[in-house]
This record gives sequence, structure tokens and C-alpha cells, in this order.
Amino acid sequence: MKYLDEYRDGDVAAKIVAEIRRVQTRPWVLMEVCGGQTHSIVKHGIDHLLPEGIELVHGPGCPVCVTPLEMIDKAHAIAQRKDVIFCSFGDMLRVPGSNGDLFTIKSQGGDVRIVYSPLDCLKIARTNPAKQVVFFAIGFETTAPANAMLVWRAREEGVKNVSILVSHVLVPPAIASILQSPLNRVQGFLGPGHVCAVMGYREYEPLSARFKVPIVITGFEPLDILQGTLMTIRQLEEGRAVVENEYSRILNRDGNIGAQKLVANVFEISDRKWRGVGTIPKSGYKLRWEFRDHDAERLFDVKHIDTKEPEACISGQILRGLKKPHDCPAFGTGCTPQKPLGATMVSAEGACAAYYAYGRHLEQHREATQYVSVESVRGAA
Repeated sequence: MKYLDEYRDGDVAAKIVAEIRRVQTRPWVLMEVCGGQTHSIVKHGIDHLLPEGIELVHGPGCPVCVTPLEMIDKAHAIAQRKDVIFCSFGDMLRVPGSNGDLFTIKSQGGDVRIVYSPLDCLKIARTNPAKQVVFFAIGFETTAPANAMLVWRAREEGVKNVSILVSHVLVPPAIASILQSPLNRVQGFLGPGHVCAVMGYREYEPLSARFKVPIVITGFEPLDILQGTLMTIRQLEEGRAVVENEYSRILNRDGNIGAQKLVANVFEISDRKWRGVGTIPKSGYKLRWEFRDHDAERLFDVKHIDTKEPEACISGQILRGLKKPHDCPAFGTGCTPQKPLGATMVSAEGACAAYYAYGRHLEQHREATQYVSVESVRGAA
């Protein structure tokens, strides 16, 4: 399959690994920003292929994982209302709040529905005029255009019983927050390919210059990640710090201008709270005042919600690259996909879910759970 099979070629991977080994002279810590990259790294055993001394840590790039517990509880409070049809993508239904999840609310009679596009909510609203239809709008810049389009069309078409609960966050301020932390270990970043396909990568250039850190915008297949790692290591070894684009077959420096204009017309930048991280200034979106009639947080008055994080969950430290899932005493025992303590285990893009799915909760499998193609790469390298 074009743009898939050729990016999983074991012979090419072996050559990239050999080149990384050739140029590396000292230990380096890199962070992949996107949750999709994390899953690819763990699934294909990429972190085990890299030379000793190169460590990949996992960043706050899983949209479900960084949605604060407070926002999850607000969603649950709205979904429990008899006058509401609460719509969401499927990955949010099992995310635990302070008391249960959306599946629990659905089993208790709440009208909770999975949709495959935010625009599905328009049809639901038209066929249920007596109900308020609320869409849970979470995620990074990647999902913002579709959510903005829902609000834009609802206003333009006069569909008044549609609103969105907004929990959009932005990647560049999160990277800045990580780099400003006194505990930071990250020396280079594999940047978020999906986000940059929408936004371009201009806004990462000031970050790279300010903090003197390489940022290589990277794709999601094994060879993407290995090549992105090589490009980052080369910069570090040469004392350079710029933004480079490994994912050039998909994105460019400017991104999708039309999508950016739509987002800017509907949303404005605001402070946002990140789960496990706290409030980061100017790190998210909120609806502009002219779209206030479609703002679920305002319509349903859920501004004051008390939350309680599980004490055993270390997801916040994982999202900041300070720890890894197997550092958590509850990982694979008290916290599993069937009974998750936090979003990093339940989300399809969460680091804990990736480690569990590919057997790293089993000590004897930690070094062995690789695809055959990856084993061939290791042998060839």
C-alpha cells in the first residue's frame, strides 16, 4: 500500500539505525509529542532499536489524556440532564470522571450517542427539536476545524439547539511549558505531524530559537520516527537548533490556510487547564462571544465542579516526560484498560494503553514484544 508498506521496510530501518549509531557521541533524551507516535514506537519496538543512550519519552500529545478531570465531570453533569442528547467520539465514553464514565450515564438512562463527525449533531438536532444536542469538543488543533464548522453551520442555518463543550488545547504552549520546567530532561522534539498538517510549523520556529532546541516535525510510521530521530540527533550533535520537516509528503510550513481561517473566525485563544499539568497560559481555544449561544459551558452553568483525581495515578508525570507507564505501581495491576485509573490508560492514544496493549506490563515480555518486521530490523542492524 503506497505510503504505508514502504515506510515499514526493515532494510531501510536498519540503515537509519546504523546511521544514528554512527553520528551519536553522547546520551540524548527526545520527546515525541503525538500520542499516535507513541503507539507506533511501542507497537513496533522502535525505542528498543535505538542505540543505548538515546531515550524516547512520551509527551502530552494524547487529546483524551490531557482533557482535565474537571472538564470530564462537566461533560458528565450535562449528559445526565433529561433535556440533553450528549454526543461524543467513542474514545471519550470510557474515560473515567470523578464518579463513573459516559457509558455508566448511558446505562442509567442518559441519552449519550457516539458520532463519527461533529456535523452529525446537526441532523440529530433537527430531528429532536425539543432536546439540546451537545457535542464534546476536545483535542488539539487537528480537530478544531471540524468543531468550528459545526458551530458555524449551526449559526448560519439557524439550528439553535446545538452547542459544544469546548476543551481544545494547543501544542506549542505545552512544549514551552515542558522546556521551562526545572525538572525538564527533554533535549529535542519529534513534532506533531497531524497538528502541523492543519497549522503548519511556522509557530514552532520561535520556540526552537528561544529554547535552542531541535524540533523535527515527524510522521507516524516506523521509518518516519526513525528518520525524525536521526534528524534530531544530527542537530544535537552539530549544535544546531532549528525546525525541520520530516513529514514533507503530507504537510508544509504554512499548513491548511482555509482551516486556520475557519478556526480563527469561531475560536479565540485562552488559558486552558491540562490534566496532570495544570493551567498553561494561552494554551487553548474558547468560543468567540458572537457564538456564545452555542457554548454548552455557559448554557448549562457547569463552571463550578469539584473533582477528585485518583491518588495512585501518575499520568501527569508521564505526560510531562518525567516518568513512563511501568514506573507507576498501579500499572497493569490496579490500573488496566478494563479498570483504568486515568485517561492515559483508557485513551486509544494514551502511553499507558500502548504499553499495556503490547505486553510491557509483563516483565518477561518487555524486551520481546516486537513485530516480526522489527525483529528483522534488529538483526540486520
